[in-house]
Amino acid sequence: MTQPSYRGRNRAAWNRLVASGSNFAKVASDDECARPLEVLDGRGWLPKSVHGLKVLCLAAGGGWQSILYAAAGAKVTVVDLSPGMLALDVREAERRGYDVEVVEASMDQLDVLGDAVFDVVHQPVSTCYVPDVLAVYREVARVLKPGGVYVSQHKQPTSLQVTHRDQRDRYVVGLEYYRDGPLPDVPDRSYREDRTVEYLHRWEELVGGLCEAGFVIEALSEPYRGDPNASPGDFHHRGLYVPPYLRMKARRTRAAPSTAAEPPALWTP
Repeated sequence: MTQPSYRGRNRAAWNRLVASGSNFAKVASDDECARPLEVLDGRGWLPKSVHGLKVLCLAAGGGWQSILYAAAGAKVTVVDLSPGMLALDVREAERRGYDVEVVEASMDQLDVLGDAVFDVVHQPVSTCYVPDVLAVYREVARVLKPGGVYVSQHKQPTSLQVTHRDQRDRYVVGLEYYRDGPLPDVPDRSYREDRTVEYLHRWEELVGGLCEAGFVIEALSEPYRGDPNASPGDFHHRGLYVPPYLRMKARRTRAAPSTAAEPPALWTP
C-alpha cells in the first residue's frame, strides 16, 4: 500500500538532517549517561526510578533519549520514521552495551506494537509532522498500560503561524489558525525543520484531544526559549515573544474511544 506523502517526505528530510550532522541527531554524552534521569526529567515528571520499566521513545530516534533511558535501567523501545535516526540508536546502544529495540514506523500507526505494553511513553517534539494528532494519542493510549505515563512535547500553534518579521522587528502571525493541510513555506524558519512537511494543531486538538483519547493531564509547561540578549531574527529573540513549545505529562486512565464520534458508554450522561 502506498504510504501517505507526508511520511515519505519527512522520512527523507530527517535522513538528510542526520547526514548533515544536525543538532537533532546529537547522541547522548558520557556525562549525560552518568545522570540520565536528571537530564531526561528536570521537572520530576517521571518515576524516581525507571529501572525495569518498559519505555517507548516515540518518534525519538537519534541516539539520545533511548540511550539515556537504557542508562537508567529501563527496557527501551524506540520508534522513528527515519532509518538514519534509528541507526544512531543502534550504533550507540551497541557501543555502550545496552539492549535497545528499534522499530521503523510512523507515530500515528503503531500496529507492530501490542496493547498495554509500556509503562512510559516519552515523545519529543514531533506531532507537527502528522496531520491528525488524535490518531497519535489513540495509539499511545492503546500501547500504554492503565495508569501509564505519557510525556510529550509539541510545537505551539501560534509559533507555527509566524511568517516573518516586519521592519520594526515584530513577529507577524500571518497564517490562519483554522486551517487544513500542511503548512506553506514561510520566510521565518526559526522553529521549522528544513524540507519537512508540518501541520498546525490547535489547542483544542493538542489538549482536548489528549483528554478525549483517555488521558488525564497532570502537568503542563511552556519551556522557556528566550534570551534578552539575542538579536532580532535569532530564534532565542523570537522565543521572548512567541513560546515555541508545549510540554505535557498525562496519565492513561481508561481505554481510548475507537472514534471521536462514538464515545464509549462510560461518557454517556
